[in-house]
Amino acid sequence: HVQLVESGGGLVQTGGSLRLSCAASGSILRINSMGWYRQAPGKQRELVADITSGGSTNYADSVKGRFTISRDNAKKTVYLQMNSLKPEDTAVYYCNADILDYSLGYGRDYWGQGTQVTVSS
Repeated sequence: HVQLVESGGGLVQTGGSLRLSCAASGSILRINSMGWYRQAPGKQRELVADITSGGSTNYADSVKGRFTISRDNAKKTVYLQMNSLKPEDTAVYYCNADILDYSLGYGRDYWGQGTQVTVSS
C-alpha cells in the first residue's frame, strides 16, 4: 500500500509565493516520475509540472518561469515552489507519482488527496 500526502496549500495574494510538498510512503520499491496537477472549478485536471527520477523537468506553458518542481529521492518527496502567483493559479493541486509497488508486484500511478491553493486579487 502506498500513500501520497500533500501539504503547503493555502491563501495568498497576487504576486505571492507558496511551496507545496508531497511525501510518498508505504510499499515503495522504486519511484519513477513525480508530478503536480491542478483542477480549477469547472475545468479538467491539467498537468502543472513533472520530474523524472533523473531530474528532468517539464512544465505547462502557463507556469514556466514562475514555478519550480524538485524532488528529494532519499525523502521520497516532490516539491513545487510557486512564485508570482496569479488568481488563475487558483485550484486544487494534486500530487502524482508513478511507483513500483512491491506489495502489488507492478507499477502504477498514485494520487494525493489534493491541497487547495487560492490566490486573491
